[in-house]
Amino acid sequence: MIQITLKQKIAATPLQVRDALLDHAQLERFFNAKFVLLKKQNEGEIIGGKGAIRQVIMAGVRFEERIISADSNHISYQIIGNKPVAEHRGDIYFCVSDNTPTSTEVTYNIRCKTPWWLPSLVIKFFIKKDIAQALNKLKANFKGNIS
Repeated sequence: MIQITLKQKIAATPLQVRDALLDHAQLERFFNAKFVLLKKQNEGEIIGGKGAIRQVIMAGVRFEERIISADSNHISYQIIGNKPVAEHRGDIYFCVSDNTPTSTEVTYNIRCKTPWWLPSLVIKFFIKKDIAQALNKLKANFKGNIS
């Protein structure tokens, strides 16, 4: 089992960050992947939230992710099935940073099992690189855009 935790401060409110990460059709702005919303959120949930299923196409590999929960402080999602990795779960937390309502500390946690034939260090390297790049793009997206 591998576990990755990355943090980033972003000049936006927690709700702005959450909404950007639940805008599945626009996630390509941050991640090196294409996203297609296959199923909308469950009735009564926030837009893009619990129950939403998206297809992810990354480096020629297709898989689906399900939003398990989403609120003003947290998004949780999982890969459906065991490919490209097994028992995948992502948790993204949003906390007001520096006691400033327009500054958010994002903590991004991922844990998963790699295929037996692929070294965990390789998968961990690529996931960590992709998430760090996504958090930097997310930060740049909000630079000077506080409303």
